[in-house]
Amino acid sequence: MPQIIAIANQKGGVGKTTTCVNLAASLAAMKRRVLLIDLDPQGNATMGSGVDKHAVNLTVCDVLLNRADVTKALARSEVARFDVLPANSDLTEADVKLMGEIGRDSRLRKSLQKIQDQYDYILIDCPPTLTMLTVNGLVAANGVIIAMQCEYFALEGLSDLLETIEGVKEHLNPTLDVIGILRTMFDPRTSLTNDVSNQLHDFFGPKVFRTVVPRNIRLAEAPSHGLPAMHYDKQSAGAKAYLALAAELVRRQSTANR
Repeated sequence: MPQIIAIANQKGGVGKTTTCVNLAASLAAMKRRVLLIDLDPQGNATMGSGVDKHAVNLTVCDVLLNRADVTKALARSEVARFDVLPANSDLTEADVKLMGEIGRDSRLRKSLQKIQDQYDYILIDCPPTLTMLTVNGLVAANGVIIAMQCEYFALEGLSDLLETIEGVKEHLNPTLDVIGILRTMFDPRTSLTNDVSNQLHDFFGPKVFRTVVPRNIRLAEAPSHGLPAMHYDKQSAGAKAYLALAAELVRRQSTANR
């Protein structure tokens, strides 16, 4: 069985999509079989993986609305060597139409059943709001990585996200759990960053990843070239951080499976 991980946060601009794309590329570089699922209508994870969201014939929208088999909608990140279930603005249609559908919460999970054994890791980039798309991502996953900045408002929003995860776990997906908290855009020079980081450690303990992702211009530049950071500048601090995160994730999984 693959590790199916939703990358989530109900606050935008925290490095969620950056984490999804770069973690996928790093795991693929470690010879893991990876699928990235883009559940955000902006399609940023699709474009950041080197797949043109405007050129794809089928997307995750078609899969969620039962208009296409998931195997037909898969695309390939040729440079980074992982598969992508792409998204574009059409996904807004799915969010609206799913509201009136039977089994709307589990469309993605059911679609993945026929292909999930082909992968070691399936990463789901959830949108930054609580919609039917986010719920589908959480129902399909067996774990959540929360990407967050070490700032006051991010800490406030974390409690809302944890409530959402607990609600999905209680009513829809009893296997769902928080795998870890990833500190992004990390700047250790500020006292607020360190204060929030310490609070995370106090509350979550070992669930906080040792790896931190620093503020890094290369991470910001890479998506405009349709490349994960390690294929844009493998020596950058951002690329190295996500390789370290991938290694830490694999180690955690190996320890849990013993």
